[in-house]
Amino acid sequence: MPIIEREEDIKKILENSKTVAVVGISPKPEKPAYFVSEVVKRYGFKMYFINPVYAGKEILGEKVLSSLEEVPEDIDIVDVFRNPSAIPEIAKEAEKKGFKTFWFQPGTTNMEVAKYLADKGYNVIIDKCMKVECMKLLGD
Repeated sequence: MPIIEREEDIKKILENSKTVAVVGISPKPEKPAYFVSEVVKRYGFKMYFINPVYAGKEILGEKVLSSLEEVPEDIDIVDVFRNPSAIPEIAKEAEKKGFKTFWFQPGTTNMEVAKYLADKGYNVIIDKCMKVECMKLLGD
């Protein structure tokens, strides 16, 4: 499967997804992981926040988990806010857990991992902000 770029394909993914696991959530409102998640949550997605540093604490009303493996249900979208060097480990964990779409927020893309996941048949979205895409494609 190629890396997904067409708006209608991204829209279909968003419309058919229910759960989003945000890897790299931050409690700081000025951080993209926080304000993007805050907006995405408004679109009705079930949000799971992953960050071992804040595990057990609450961010945006959700308990933070330490890993993707702790998510108690199937994950539709793994939304990543981490340095590209951390991505291979996250992708491995995501594959073990199971997911449909791997979403690289701008500045997080690791092309080697993106190609690998696309070749394995996963949906891969790179360098697009999930908040912006929700606002643009799902409306108010």
